[in-house]
Amino acid sequence: MTDIVRPFWIMVQKEISDHVRSWKFIILVALILLTTIGSLFTVLSIIRGNAANINSDNTFLFLNLFTTSDGSLPPFITLIGFLGPLLGIALGFDVINSERNRGTLSRVISQPIPRDHFINSKFVGALAVICVLVFSLGFLVMGLGIISIGIPPTPDEFLRIIIFLLLSCVYIAFWLNLGIVFSTTFRQSSTSALSCLAIWLFFTAFYSMLVQILANAVYRDPYSIKVLTLILSRLSPNYLYSELTTILLTPSIRSLGALSIEQIYGAIPSSLPLGQSLLLIWPHITGLIAASIICFGISYIFFMRQEIRA
Repeated sequence: MTDIVRPFWIMVQKEISDHVRSWKFIILVALILLTTIGSLFTVLSIIRGNAANINSDNTFLFLNLFTTSDGSLPPFITLIGFLGPLLGIALGFDVINSERNRGTLSRVISQPIPRDHFINSKFVGALAVICVLVFSLGFLVMGLGIISIGIPPTPDEFLRIIIFLLLSCVYIAFWLNLGIVFSTTFRQSSTSALSCLAIWLFFTAFYSMLVQILANAVYRDPYSIKVLTLILSRLSPNYLYSELTTILLTPSIRSLGALSIEQIYGAIPSSLPLGQSLLLIWPHITGLIAASIICFGISYIFFMRQEIRA
């Protein structure tokens, strides 16, 4: 068993080393780091100067580091939702076809190791880099926040932030697996990159407009339009991630959709505990994990069935 597992982790270490040393990764990390620091300093200035208006009873004040913005720069959750897919795509769009074009794929497969070690190591290595980067940024925000405002996170806030970082890794892993799918399908890296970027741009900029047009064409009453728009919007991974992170880091949000007068009547305004927030977003979490697994399963099947010649 050790003779089989050890080569796999050696391949994973090689993939991690290749990603960390690549210019595309360095440029993306620099971009994400600069925007994160800029957004953090903006939020800290808001919290220090107007903490009473941000949160009058000082409850969940620490979570505002990740959700508050003055409009000049988006908050941390929005930055991860926008730049995270680019990171996943950058690490996955050429992992297979670049090896094939260089002629190294056939040499690796000819070694006495299981064939699936190759694609599995590509995924695990890139996912490890993503997790380290996301958690490093999250702990950087928490550390600078503690130093600046002098208030440590409560246990509930800390758990919410850790779960948020884990779900961010799952969200970026979906785009990583999508890149691997196109890298396995197309021989040219440029084609796979453009395909991934086209899908990312479609869900980021155009999908919401198409959903709104479709809902207005099917229904006339506002309530039905709102319901159909919400259902169709949740088919987008971007919307799922945005909704689940907003609910997770904003405990005052108690529902996912519009409530009727009967449902609102008699309700006491309060924050949801962590368990209830997780129950509220559990379908979103399941959807993101399922989408990521499906994408990786497709790339795995494609790769295992492909003929690799020297």
